[in-house]
Amino acid sequence: MLLCIDIGNTNIVLGLHDGEKWSARWRVRTARDNMPDEYEVLIRSLFSQRGLSIDAVERVVISSVVPRLKGVFREMFEDDLGITAIVLGPGAKTGVKIRTDNPVEVGADLIADAAAAHELYGGPAVVVDFGTATTFSAISAAGEFLGVAIAPGVDVAAEALTRNTAQLPQVGLTAPEKAIGTNTVHALQSGLIFGYVGLVEGLVARIRA
Repeated sequence: MLLCIDIGNTNIVLGLHDGEKWSARWRVRTARDNMPDEYEVLIRSLFSQRGLSIDAVERVVISSVVPRLKGVFREMFEDDLGITAIVLGPGAKTGVKIRTDNPVEVGADLIADAAAAHELYGGPAVVVDFGTATTFSAISAAGEFLGVAIAPGVDVAAEALTRNTAQLPQVGLTAPEKAIGTNTVHALQSGLIFGYVGLVEGLVARIRA
């Protein structure tokens, strides 16, 4: 079986593919300081809860935007478990040609997004990936990665607004009934949700122009 691991700044998402379908998925918090042994214990526990064994994994593909954890996970799988691990990044054979000024700067998550989008939907395409940062990747008709726009994720924007002001509270990310807020909670929700919709629509339109 193939185990795919997406290591983000906030969460780590794992998916197990049996050759025909995704048979299991997990989402855990990113712990940047964990050692290989700690992650091995965690992953074995996740597998055990589903009645699975890590020994069934034949290959691992890793995408990471946290540099330190690339080495941690590769060491865990290759040195400790004896499983071949492919780490996505510039130079990896994904079929995606990177047409940017400095290809080594392009994150593994963006390469994975581009490869998947072109395989599933063709091109040209704009891939929007919502995470700690929200990224807008431009993919050519030939599947080339042309460039990207990067904006703060909506959770990051909400947290920064609360942290850097004295009187604005944390609010749930729920759309209010109208754009004009008549109380603080609805005013914040309007700015965060409707403002973010405008950000996404505006950037996609500019990229497509």
